[in-house]
Amino acid sequence: MDINHGRFLSIEQLQDQYLTNEKTSSKDTKTSDGLSFKDILSLKSSQSEGVKFSKHASSRLNTRNIELSPEQMQRLNEGTQKASLKGIKESLVLVDSLAFIVNVPSNTVITAMDNTEADENIYTNIDGAVII
Repeated sequence: MDINHGRFLSIEQLQDQYLTNEKTSSKDTKTSDGLSFKDILSLKSSQSEGVKFSKHASSRLNTRNIELSPEQMQRLNEGTQKASLKGIKESLVLVDSLAFIVNVPSNTVITAMDNTEADENIYTNIDGAVII
């Protein structure tokens, strides 16, 4: 409402005020973890289904008696999404005492282990790591 004249704004005035306002579009508001709304929207639309597990990873989970809680699964998905934002292709995602190697572009867990089982805690063929 136009306070000076006591009338409503025209559609053109509203368009000018809200659609072409450079101040709001140039300001890149970030969340506490450094993600912009655009980043979050992109993640949610591209990875809404969550990670998949390869046959090998599923077998590893079964043989090692590893069961993920819903909260751990959510954190694994978050870690994979963060790796994607950073351009990581093959990521180590650590969730509690569990270690997952994730092919980020395909959103697929390649292998999984309790990180106490890893030989000398050395992970190869990755280009990034997320601890979540």
